[in-house]
Amino acid sequence: MPEDGVTQTSTTAEHSGNVPADVVAGQAVYTPRMLSVYDLWVLGVSNRFIWRCPTPQLLAWYNRHVTDRHLDIGVGTGYFLDRCRFPSPAPQLSLLDLNPNSLAATAARVARYTPETFRRNVFEPFELGDRTFDSIGMNYLLHCLPGDLVTKQVVLQHAADVLRPGGVLFGSTLLSSGVRRGYFARRLMNFYNRKGIFGNAGDSLADLQQTLSRHFARVEIKTVGCAALFAGWKL
Repeated sequence: MPEDGVTQTSTTAEHSGNVPADVVAGQAVYTPRMLSVYDLWVLGVSNRFIWRCPTPQLLAWYNRHVTDRHLDIGVGTGYFLDRCRFPSPAPQLSLLDLNPNSLAATAARVARYTPETFRRNVFEPFELGDRTFDSIGMNYLLHCLPGDLVTKQVVLQHAADVLRPGGVLFGSTLLSSGVRRGYFARRLMNFYNRKGIFGNAGDSLADLQQTLSRHFARVEIKTVGCAALFAGWKL
């Protein structure tokens, strides 16, 4: 990664301690080599032809909800942060991920915003000091986490804890039931679940609705192909 892009960011101390193996498995695939082809394979091919949720729809979801005080969780390559329309040219941007490769790649890509980076396990409290946010993005994260949506709701609680009143958590996730899944989507999703890359074999649209409603005063979910685009607002 470009050194000048990394040095412009402000990075907090990393969490210590052991991370469960099933949590590690969901993010371990994001090596520098994988990240170099991620935009082409996932955002270019898989979204349009397998998951049937074209990437422009996910970008539009970002543009609809992102604010100038934003935390992104599960940052991938930074594609959406690079391309979305923040309300002003100088947003306060923070990045949170367990994978150091994703953090470095995204921080370099959006270095113009001088983001803070936090290496964290989302199943543990985020411990971000007194930082709070008006929007939190969680794109394609939940289906990479182990367990069912009841187990994963602790991640939503941790996000809600650092969300300001009136703020919005938004993102997307791939589901196994309650959405349209074609033949190739079922095959690829099953393969990813066996490898531990995905953990969404039991994730349903009904459970997502119920889980979000436990933590947010108002919830909106839109399904596109086998993806659910969601948003939840905090009182």
